[in-house]
Amino acid sequence: MSLHLVELPVDLRQLHLWAGARQVWGRGSDEGLTLHHLLGEVFGPGVLQPFRLMVAPGARQGTLLAYADHDADALRQSAEISQTPSDAAAIRLDRLRSIPRPGTAWRPGQRIGFDLRMRPVVRLASPLSGQTKDGQPLIFRKGAEVDAFLARALRGEEVTREAVYLDWLAARLLPGAELERETSRLASFRREIAVRDGRRIEGPDVTVLGTLTVTDAAAFARLLASGVGRHRSYGYGMLLLRPPQRPR
Repeated sequence: MSLHLVELPVDLRQLHLWAGARQVWGRGSDEGLTLHHLLGEVFGPGVLQPFRLMVAPGARQGTLLAYADHDADALRQSAEISQTPSDAAAIRLDRLRSIPRPGTAWRPGQRIGFDLRMRPVVRLASPLSGQTKDGQPLIFRKGAEVDAFLARALRGEEVTREAVYLDWLAARLLPGAELERETSRLASFRREIAVRDGRRIEGPDVTVLGTLTVTDAAAFARLLASGVGRHRSYGYGMLLLRPPQRPR
């Protein structure tokens, strides 16, 4: 199995204009949703997935990183057939680049650092209720998508947000890799509104920097290709590989 890491410049102003012309913004302000639609229109559904948009504060241009089964030349050739002028203004096919991530590169016991943006949510198997710190009631129905930390806190567990999110991640790396807790940390957290099927859903937007150890090379290759957790086709779940991290 061969995978390619793809890099593609994104003009943020043109991306927003593209979204406005197609009324994507009318469903809510969600760049992940916009890129989901744009990438599907240009390259085909799920071709560049998982992906992550990297944007420096105040920048007018971002960089889209994604995993794909095809290299830059094949992706460019396919996209040029159907790309529109507004598509071309938002993403620069002439600056599309890729490098291979061959499955033969991984071996059991290999330590690899990572940078991961994820949305750690769980589906409730039964209804759950509680209250906020200021006494406001919280009621979630069976099947609701809930912040993993909130679900455990409402059940009365005394846990930290970082511990819960690392637990959530560790379970989803298996069987391809094990998480090294001593070299992994919660780098950022915020609450983010996502738009799915026309509904606005609030949830955690989390970045984890850490290290994992490969336990099954084939399973790890599949994990890279598929991404981690839910909302993988909306800018979450892409494992960006780094040198191993230092212990905290």
